[in-house]
Amino acid sequence: MAALEDRWVSSFSFLLFCAVSIPILGSASLVQELSPHEYFSGLQANKASLAYFSRTVSPGVQLFLEQIENSVEALHDYGISVVKVKCPKEDVSRYCGKENALRKAYLFRGNVLIREFPTDALFDVNSIVANVLFALLFHEVKYVETLTDLQNIENALKGKSNMVFAYVPATGTAEHRAVMEVAFVYGTVHQFVLTTEATLLKDAGNDPDVSSAQLLFCHCQQATDLAQPCRRTPLEHDLTVLNIHRHLKLMGAPLVTEVAEDPEKVSTVHLQLGLPLVFILSQKETYEADRRTAEFLAWKLLGKAGVAILSRDVVDLNILRRSNIALKTPDEGVPIKYLVLEDTEEVITLVEDKSKVKQIQENEDEDEEDEDEKENDDQDVQDDQVVEAVSRDKKRELPLDQILTLTEETFHSAMLEAAQTVVLFYASWEAVSLVVLQSYTEVADHLKGTQGILLSRVNCWDWPGVCTMENVTQFPTIKIYKKGEQPITYNGMLGTEELTSFIMLSQVSCPLKLATIDEAERYLSGELPSELSSYQHSLVLGVFSTATSKVREAFTEAGSILSGHVTTGIYFEDDVLALSHKYAVSPPALLLARSSSQSVEGISLSKQSAQDIVQMIRYELLDVFPEITVQNLPHYLQLRKPFLIFFSDGDIGQIESKEMLKLAKGRSQQAFVSCWLNLKNTPVGRGVLKAYFATIPSLPALVWVNLHAGGQVFKFPSEQSITEMNILSWLEKLKAGLEIPSSTLSEEDWKPPLPAYNFLQMMEAAGPEFTLHTSSHQEDRREQQQLEGSEEKATVREEPIEEARVKAEKAQGPGRDLRGTAPRLAGREKQARRHSEL
Repeated sequence: MAALEDRWVSSFSFLLFCAVSIPILGSASLVQELSPHEYFSGLQANKASLAYFSRTVSPGVQLFLEQIENSVEALHDYGISVVKVKCPKEDVSRYCGKENALRKAYLFRGNVLIREFPTDALFDVNSIVANVLFALLFHEVKYVETLTDLQNIENALKGKSNMVFAYVPATGTAEHRAVMEVAFVYGTVHQFVLTTEATLLKDAGNDPDVSSAQLLFCHCQQATDLAQPCRRTPLEHDLTVLNIHRHLKLMGAPLVTEVAEDPEKVSTVHLQLGLPLVFILSQKETYEADRRTAEFLAWKLLGKAGVAILSRDVVDLNILRRSNIALKTPDEGVPIKYLVLEDTEEVITLVEDKSKVKQIQENEDEDEEDEDEKENDDQDVQDDQVVEAVSRDKKRELPLDQILTLTEETFHSAMLEAAQTVVLFYASWEAVSLVVLQSYTEVADHLKGTQGILLSRVNCWDWPGVCTMENVTQFPTIKIYKKGEQPITYNGMLGTEELTSFIMLSQVSCPLKLATIDEAERYLSGELPSELSSYQHSLVLGVFSTATSKVREAFTEAGSILSGHVTTGIYFEDDVLALSHKYAVSPPALLLARSSSQSVEGISLSKQSAQDIVQMIRYELLDVFPEITVQNLPHYLQLRKPFLIFFSDGDIGQIESKEMLKLAKGRSQQAFVSCWLNLKNTPVGRGVLKAYFATIPSLPALVWVNLHAGGQVFKFPSEQSITEMNILSWLEKLKAGLEIPSSTLSEEDWKPPLPAYNFLQMMEAAGPEFTLHTSSHQEDRREQQQLEGSEEKATVREEPIEEARVKAEKAQGPGRDLRGTAPRLAGREKQARRHSEL
């Protein structure tokens, strides 16, 4: 079974992502050429191979050989090798001796012949892959010619498994190949049945369009009564691998989802696959009727939209009381529509015709809609920029040979191979992940040959189990693993330079324990391993007496947290007072050696917790008069102080720099952040100035802005010279309210235009490209968690399709009418009477 899983896992990964071409043994030709003895002696048990025996290549066979060569990579992905066997003239064996045998291709599993194919039946890549897989998947895919055969298979499956019934006009077509490739993956989950008989479509209850292939999902698992037919759901799209896989994912999704949280936060498989989600707004008094309505509606919309029940008793919704339906679309940033409908047919129409939403929703606020539309446009712009970058470089093959690809089977063993293993967790379909993957390859090139560092990657869309266990909740995530230590999560900038620096500095086990004053002095002077000398970083040394063990332990924990960003050391020997007195501090204290300065600064350490020490170190390491860049701006924004920014179109002048530095070091430095911004180094500063003044003022310009209180922007008078005294005088006028602001920024939150992906919420709602790499023990654990969750009050409770279907059919009648949830709720506002069932 493990071998079978490995086979379909690798194949489906190739089909969905087409990311890697697997090399085949050979030189100019991809087809191996062997003698009969070499071929038969090299056959391996359970290894499939397609062989063609020939003496000379005639013009009639040349086309066949070309198609065989074109199909090598596709077959190799399924573990099937392709071999051309050259027969000697004197060979009179079964495969070489007869002329008709030389016009056939042979499929072997080990040394057992599975099937003979006339060469004219293998006329292109589709026919070759389809026919070969069809022969190998004898048990997974049954071929039927009569209705009796189909009914016998269906009856045998009732109560046990579901069936996928496919009709193709002819074998060897692209549709036939797509069915076979999906059967290779799902053959152990569902029974696949194939036919080329058009009459079976009509007998199965479908309108026979014999000119096109069709596929039906037959829900047989819960149909325990032999007299009860299996319900069928057709695939209403072309038969391609992705469409079939998408259809099977939807058929396996819960029929109705019960929701007890904000619908904006709800994510289901339907939304992830680009389909809308319909909420039935219910309450305690009408729950049973609403449940029947939801199940009836869910069957009508199966494969087109998801259906959920949202309890008003649990979730406080700020909407009209008479609203009974909510529609959530998969589009980012589009608000949920709350509607008043009277019949399920209106819901079906709503799903099938999106233009009906505006017609039904009567009281929509146009201003709010315009504002939402503008916000969505901004999101689209940002998203398009990332996608455009990926699209522009999509033909450029990334050099991934230096990055180890990890799977569920190899992840834990890989963590033991090197002293430090770096893992990029990403999703192959997500644009930002692909951009970061490009940076990651550049990091791998920089670190090529570095001892003790292993760079690796995990595609979370292939291996969700690994990412779940490692608590990866969004893409991309980078973690560093060291033997015997907790992994470190990187939360800095994702550029090549920043990543490389972090990885290299993480090699130093922090805090470093220093044994002598001489070691401490050399540490503060920057004496680290030579390979780290080129990476700019600050050094922190904690000095402690033997009586300060508690704060020393907190500092040790803080050093571990800051690993990769700040290098920390610790000194607590008997002569610690001699070291601390040199820098005019008393233990416990911190000695700081900033990367931008040659001096060492001593600071008393009054904090007692690790987090407080981390915050203190980060604050103390900030520059007194920094140049603001995109990379360091977040650190200064966290201070939540007003900004005094000197904008210049190039390097700051010596006089201005001297005066601003005096101001920053003065007694008022704690009240605001003094900084400068070079528009040549940080061009986005021009956009900042336009936001402040509508047009870019003459430069240099000194600006005061308080982003966290009022958002008022003031510009220092250009006729005055920039001196410490003039600036302090101007700031006093600002404080007294004597100056008029140049502009006032809006009070809206500065949030990212797009939310981060929460991977754990998306795990069960996989996208169309998602390859199902999950181990059996993970499935068992997930089922156990679902059983436990059903006994408690869960936020989202889901019920499998078949179970819900049986319950729906046992009910007295399906709920087609929504009037129990709409006008009656409206009437309840006027009359205090109970809401009756449908």
